[in-house]
Amino acid sequence: MSKFYSTPVIGVDVAADFSVAAILAPNGEIYKKPFRFNHDADGFNYFLETIKKVEEEFSTKIALFMEATGIYHLTLFYFLNNNNVNTFVINPLVTNCNKNKNIRKVKNDNSDAISIAKTGKFENIKTSNALNTNIYYLRSLCREYFELIDLRANVKKKLSSDIRLFFPGYQNVFSNITGNTSISILQKYSSPSNILNASKEEIIQHIKATSRKGSEWSAKIYSKLLEVSSSAQSIAIPTFGYTSKLSRLLNLYETYSLQIEELLFQIEEFLNSKNVTNEIRDCVHLISSIPGVGFITAVTLISEIGDINKFNKAKYLVAFFGIDPSVNQSGKFNSTKNKMSKRGTRIGRRALYAVALASVRSTRNGNAINPVLQNYYHQNLKGKSKKVGLVAIMNKLLKYIFSVLKNKQPYEIKDPKIHERMYLKNTCKAT
Repeated sequence: MSKFYSTPVIGVDVAADFSVAAILAPNGEIYKKPFRFNHDADGFNYFLETIKKVEEEFSTKIALFMEATGIYHLTLFYFLNNNNVNTFVINPLVTNCNKNKNIRKVKNDNSDAISIAKTGKFENIKTSNALNTNIYYLRSLCREYFELIDLRANVKKKLSSDIRLFFPGYQNVFSNITGNTSISILQKYSSPSNILNASKEEIIQHIKATSRKGSEWSAKIYSKLLEVSSSAQSIAIPTFGYTSKLSRLLNLYETYSLQIEELLFQIEEFLNSKNVTNEIRDCVHLISSIPGVGFITAVTLISEIGDINKFNKAKYLVAFFGIDPSVNQSGKFNSTKNKMSKRGTRIGRRALYAVALASVRSTRNGNAINPVLQNYYHQNLKGKSKKVGLVAIMNKLLKYIFSVLKNKQPYEIKDPKIHERMYLKNTCKAT
């Protein structure tokens, strides 16, 4: 049973520019017809006055519930918290399950507000009632970083596809067509004919200057360029606007790269500022102690997790990231092909997947980045598909993260047998 069963409850259906509120009396009856208020100072103050009148009439504090609606609910949530209103945010997945319980199908703002109020009053659900503005800002910066990464990746795909049509073979000259040397070549010599007409020494010197490598390497690259340019002249698709389109894509790629660098600097600057507590910085350092976790990944994971104390067990953190298995069972049927729920943080799951990939790899010297996880991936998960194996690694990583943040101790690579001996030793001491 909900702890708000005998108190007045308000449900708020939040939209972009206004919200609709419904008030339930302590007995569960609708106290006041659902009403609308705007998202401005006058609207918020009017709503606050209404809340105070309800509290005065029933001589008790109200409980207010609203859905998490992207960014639209945040200003109202922040305003109400600052005015000491018991405000709780519900996951929309929860409220969606409780809507349209009647036979008649009704979907409007008034019915949604009443449904949210009834869910908060009668259902024992998990809610959130804290808003750390610094964590939220850090989260928004990290999500913007990944958006820019995706935009730049799309530009790279378009650039690669165009080059295959208008300059076939060029993609085999450089390991990365968006590297500094490759981009400078495309900007100065945009077509096969331009490379063939330019002098050998000029191109070699240009490659040497942009790559900062020796003359021998530059000469090899020139030989490859000359070969593919000769071949491309006879098989490339001639297009009048190719040069201008190539120039636009290159400029766009460089613009995104510059914005990403600036954003990374901004994230690091904000993390080291007075606005961020030492506790947050310590959490970033603790997660960074796990092999395969870089700076931006650590910051992203912390910004998505927030306060680790809201997770009592590691399995709750696993569910928050959406990598817990879904359940499909009915009668005697019990499905054995259950996928991840994917109901948690998408950006956090993406960052964790990158760590999982790094954890099962080796360095250029052949040393395992995380020998324990690499051995687990290749031995214990042998015969499993790559995706299933990586999900298992992600699950273990989340348990490591949970332990590191809870115990406030850096990660240590230990063989599972050592952990087992330590556990048995501590168990014997306890008895």
